[in-house]
Amino acid sequence: MLGSPTAKEARLYAKLAGGKVMCGLCERRCVIPDSGRGFCKTRINVAGKLHTLVYGSISAVSVNPIEKKPFFHYRPGSKALTFSSLSCNFSCPWCQNWELSRSSPGADVGNFVGADRMVSLALSRGCQSLSVSFNEPTLLFDYCVDLFPAARRSGLGANFVSNGYMTEEALAMLREAGMDAIKFDVKGDSGVYEDFCGGARAEVVWRNAKRAKDSGLHVEVVNLVIPGVNDDDACVDWIVGEHLKNLGPEVPLHFTRYHPTRWFGSPPTPVSALERAREVARKAGVLYAYVGNVPGHRFENTWCPACGELLVERRGFEAVRMKLSKERRCPRCGNGVPIVL
Repeated sequence: MLGSPTAKEARLYAKLAGGKVMCGLCERRCVIPDSGRGFCKTRINVAGKLHTLVYGSISAVSVNPIEKKPFFHYRPGSKALTFSSLSCNFSCPWCQNWELSRSSPGADVGNFVGADRMVSLALSRGCQSLSVSFNEPTLLFDYCVDLFPAARRSGLGANFVSNGYMTEEALAMLREAGMDAIKFDVKGDSGVYEDFCGGARAEVVWRNAKRAKDSGLHVEVVNLVIPGVNDDDACVDWIVGEHLKNLGPEVPLHFTRYHPTRWFGSPPTPVSALERAREVARKAGVLYAYVGNVPGHRFENTWCPACGELLVERRGFEAVRMKLSKERRCPRCGNGVPIVL
């Protein structure tokens, strides 16, 4: 297993007594005995050294509109070469990509794609950025720290579609390597994280979102609204309050529609629940609140918060019309709009 190019000594860990190690990649900070693996099953302790088993181990690659992430204020209308590995550091039963997130690397540790090859693929397919998605991108941390500088040298952006549970050290290293945008998937309030996400702590996600924004990364937040889990008024109010407290009114906040999966059978989110959550956010002061996974909905578009002008029109996962000036201003009233072009 360790002879494969997809197995490599990890960057972030500490050696402990008795041959154990503490992983420093995510805030679970798993203490792993010799020959053991952490919660995510992608990192293994071999004789007191922690190794990742998914370095460049790629489970899927596709070209996606950036709006599919969803990023609505980051390079709208562009395409991202999107790739993933296996497993997750959460255990959300409603995961839309459960085939990947519930799989962990075995003796056959997967298909290796080198950094130069990944960059070449993105450029040859007309992409403007690399996007690590489908399963939790934090698990590809060591690979991305090597990949993102190559992407930056080639003029590509680099972003994560993440649950946001990495350590502050990992987040800072990704930023230094060249990551320029991150989408945080906020699951709900503290009770939702405790009950459905393997005992994770909600405050870590908001801490990292604030750190990312303060460090200059482009940040967007998504809440998958799930009936009976996080759609009650108290939970929506809490999410909106944390968003404004940590990120401010200009960071986009998406409320997206859930659909049943193999592991979770709640009915699809009523569109009215998404509209209600968006209205709560707008009344509280969030300037760019969206409804997602409802193709053709008017609140998938970007509207000027000052005068109501339609600025970016979207249909499904495509930006079909943009009316912003080159200075990122509304053509009607001149209001500045925080969009990365």
